[in-house]
Amino acid sequence: MPTEPPNGGLSANPPQPSGPSHQESTKTRFPIVGIGASAGGLVAFERFFRSFPPDVNPDMAFVLVQHLAPNHTSILADLIRNYTPMPVYEVEDGMSVRPNCVYIKPPTHDMAILNGTFQLLHPAEPRGQRLPIDYFFCSLAQDQCQFAVGIILSGTGSDGSQGVRAIKNEGGLVMVQSTESTEFDGMPRSAIQSGAVDFVSDIGDMPAQLLAFTSRVASTQAQLPVKRTVEIENTIQKIFVLLKTRAGHDFSFYKPNTIDRRIERRMAVNQVDSHEEYLKYLLCH
Repeated sequence: MPTEPPNGGLSANPPQPSGPSHQESTKTRFPIVGIGASAGGLVAFERFFRSFPPDVNPDMAFVLVQHLAPNHTSILADLIRNYTPMPVYEVEDGMSVRPNCVYIKPPTHDMAILNGTFQLLHPAEPRGQRLPIDYFFCSLAQDQCQFAVGIILSGTGSDGSQGVRAIKNEGGLVMVQSTESTEFDGMPRSAIQSGAVDFVSDIGDMPAQLLAFTSRVASTQAQLPVKRTVEIENTIQKIFVLLKTRAGHDFSFYKPNTIDRRIERRMAVNQVDSHEEYLKYLLCH
């Protein structure tokens, strides 16, 4: 696991979503980035959005999940509007997710995503036992698969660890704030220990890494599938051997198209250009 890896027309103070226009889902796939934090979260969220280039459309949606008491009035939406030109919305039930927008989970409900729309549910667990980040991240993984991105920032406890494993298992991307740079390292440390993390980074480095990753993935998706030569097939077999030895999973029976998509996705995450380079990467980590 690497520790240091590899708006046009947007209003600074947009109106709140209303009417059917925001309810219409977009058919174009784009990454949906779930960002979880608890203690120290306001500072962490602020720094994250401050670090984005102001003149770049990220072509992603951002969903912020913060631990708050149900009767707490969140100032997060007003805060984030000061640091991004993207529209910032407090989530309403049934709202569709659109790229180049920021969404804030309300503290009164659990939140899931289904077919690209937010679903708000009354919490089943009593206060103190709720894991809102895990709840949302797990639904994000199931709904968006390889288009899901999970980021864990400052916070206490272990919320988010189950969710990042779900995202990684579906082929998504996982990023975690480095424990040295966080105000409260409980959540980042627990996520790192899950073994499901792609990048461990300072918050200031995350936007550039996200943009580089999505650009690489978009480029890969635009290309024709790489035809398996004898050399590539041989390298894939070696990757299977390595994964079976280390993790106990035999991927040799998976459909070739599924394997090719997964490997190309991991190559994009780890910024390598060939199957041989990816095998070398695996051997060194």
